[in-house]
Amino acid sequence: MAHRTDADATLLGRMHRAFIPVEDFANFLAAFAIMLLMVLGVLQIVLRTVFNNPISGYIDLVELSMASMAFLGASYCQRLGSHVRMELLIGRLKGRSLWAFEALGTALAMFIIGVLIYYSYGHFLRSYTLGDTTMDAEFPVWPSKLLVPVAFSIWFIRLGLQLVGSLRMLIYPDATPVAVVVAKDVAEQAQDEIDEIMGDGANLSDPEGRA
Repeated sequence: MAHRTDADATLLGRMHRAFIPVEDFANFLAAFAIMLLMVLGVLQIVLRTVFNNPISGYIDLVELSMASMAFLGASYCQRLGSHVRMELLIGRLKGRSLWAFEALGTALAMFIIGVLIYYSYGHFLRSYTLGDTTMDAEFPVWPSKLLVPVAFSIWFIRLGLQLVGSLRMLIYPDATPVAVVVAKDVAEQAQDEIDEIMGDGANLSDPEGRA
């Protein structure tokens, strides 16, 4: 436990912990947008079928909400390793070879996300300058387009932390992993999901969370 505390006290560990609330808040916004879209969908059905008075611009609102639902939770998933990972090769590696491949993959991901940030920000500026609106209700499009580079920037920072963490493990393979995704078996993944939903006191073998 002391070794873990020492690792978390490093600059990388402090930056990792400080960035977690930002990712959690972005993921909360994505979840909240999904909930609002579900409520809006129910209202649309009721108003259309019962009162024959559908919500004006419903399709436009759905289109504008897609960016928040698709991208705001990306960094959160990156931190937890909940995204799709091709571990057929990585899962067989150990030590420095593992962290070398992790660092390489993270660096490539940072390059791709960096390019997407540049071009998505350009799309936002063009939409804001031209006053672009949706086809039907003519809602402004730029807030939705601004969410894309913002979400990608949060993701880029998380990837940067993971790159530094991977390089740290490459140099010091016996150190405690910090700000990196550690491959886990099925039971450990299930326990982490239980802890995420029920709290750290829950236990996989005990449905009531007793040790």
